[in-house]
Amino acid sequence: MIIKKGKTVVVALSGGVDSSVAVALLKEQGFSVIGVFMRFCSEEVSSGGTKANEVAKALNIPFYVLDVRNEFKKKVIDSFLSSLKKGVTPNPCVICNREIKFGILFKKLGDYKADYLATGHYVKLKEGKLFIAKDKNKDQSYFLWRIKKEWLDKLTFPLGDYEKKETRKIAKKFKLSTLEEKESQEICFIPDDISSFLKRNFPDSPGKIINTFGEVIGEHNGLFNYTIGQRKGLGFSGGPYYVLNKDVKKNNLIVTKNEKELSRKELFYAEENFFQDISFPFNGKVKIRYRSNPIDAVVEKEKVVFSHKQRAVTPGQSVVFYKNEELLGGGIISR
Repeated sequence: MIIKKGKTVVVALSGGVDSSVAVALLKEQGFSVIGVFMRFCSEEVSSGGTKANEVAKALNIPFYVLDVRNEFKKKVIDSFLSSLKKGVTPNPCVICNREIKFGILFKKLGDYKADYLATGHYVKLKEGKLFIAKDKNKDQSYFLWRIKKEWLDKLTFPLGDYEKKETRKIAKKFKLSTLEEKESQEICFIPDDISSFLKRNFPDSPGKIINTFGEVIGEHNGLFNYTIGQRKGLGFSGGPYYVLNKDVKKNNLIVTKNEKELSRKELFYAEENFFQDISFPFNGKVKIRYRSNPIDAVVEKEKVVFSHKQRAVTPGQSVVFYKNEELLGGGIISR
């Protein structure tokens, strides 16, 4: 995306190396930059916020802390827990990007007298369209399918044409304190491990573990602890077993020894969001999880038919649609 020099850009400054380098690149290109750290959880005050402030001082830009803990809890954490109760496996980053990171900052652009919003995401934006980043291993377009198309005219992603190793070189050049920061964890509001987090938020809900022959072979302590395709942590011998399904109404966990039973030729999706008018059906590529390879598929309205069977299609996760390297949009897997 080409933005006019001299304009003011708000950067969502997280305290990591990527957003720090985004600031440095924009300043180097002649833009007036404002750094905003969004406080999601109390734990961030002593880590991310401090680092973000250090970067702002080093690069001599205005810096603000935006307390969004209430919104984050309601829109992201509570939504995450609600989805788990329903037996699905949600992707909180997708919701956070739409409702918090982009949603709130777009509403605040006027307060900061800014023209554009930038983040440290690895994704390309060209002529109002989103594309896979140069660094295919770091590409984050999968997490951005739900942002609003009307935002694209006021967005910029400075790292879209850089590889991660280049980003770190730039951080070294500018002597940024975030140079050696580790990659952020997948779920930022879970400070320890997912099991401990779930124990704090859910009471044990014991139920039966049933194989595909209808035989009871064990007991689980809550369907929220499991996801489709899971092998580890089932808690009994005689396997390997894989989680095949979750019967929420009966509180039963369905498992199988036959891994092939996890394979599906199609999926259904809902809550779709596209960045342009779409004519169905169309041939494209889809991703059904962040680290999966793109799959050739026929995309129909509310349905995807894969070119070949896929393992562990998981309700609650995102299915994301591409044409060549362009991000077309996505939806939530319903079944």
